[in-house]
Amino acid sequence: MQTTSAVSLQDVKKTFDGLEYVLKGLSLEIPRGSLTAIIGFSGTGKSVVLKHILGLYQPTSGRIEVLGTDIGTLDPNALTKFRQNFGVLFQSAALFDDMTVLENVCFPLYEHRRELRHSQALAIAEQRLVQVGLDKKHYNKLPSQISGGMQKRTGLARALALDPEILIYDEPTTGLDPILTEMVDNLILDTHKSRKGLTSIMVSHDLAAAFRIADHIAMLDAGKVLLSGTPEDFFKSDIELVKRFVSKGMKHS
Repeated sequence: MQTTSAVSLQDVKKTFDGLEYVLKGLSLEIPRGSLTAIIGFSGTGKSVVLKHILGLYQPTSGRIEVLGTDIGTLDPNALTKFRQNFGVLFQSAALFDDMTVLENVCFPLYEHRRELRHSQALAIAEQRLVQVGLDKKHYNKLPSQISGGMQKRTGLARALALDPEILIYDEPTTGLDPILTEMVDNLILDTHKSRKGLTSIMVSHDLAAAFRIADHIAMLDAGKVLLSGTPEDFFKSDIELVKRFVSKGMKHS
């Protein structure tokens, strides 16, 4: 049976030193098919939550289900295979410097879809690059030979290579100028809308973008979820910290 949540964190606690807890009984449901933004001040545990969802961290206690699977029960090989359900766009695009644009997008296909012939992998990679709007004349260039915006598009094409059910964006616009920020935000929204059933999860410090493009928002505070719901729920909230955060975000929009 399909659950309505793509990701479910249930009473998750995490300590790295056995003394101080980064996550303090955090519970969060990320709806299947949503574009969810995880927001909060620095140090509230946003990236730690992301690493738990990806299975990079194991919770000290609590349970994490992704697409109906308790990922805490998977052995390392099964977890590696399960991660094919994810696509990740890293903050810096994290492209391989010595590979061309096309080779970067082919990389996950060569790693995880070894049954594909070289020509089939190339065809899929080119299709993904078309989907993110990158012109063919750039396919054989190295990352250093293309602009920051093109690098982001290439990184997104690579994240889409395996046709994932969940797409994760880790602070996708940090350090970008306003024009490029808007381009990346629109790219995230267009990608989400164009792929039926895709669940998108974006960790972001950019409140204006979160409220503009996300249909579900989760705000973390001190290792717990302070509020989770629609943008409308946030605008109506009486929680003092939420009100301050929303007004701060809107001022910068």
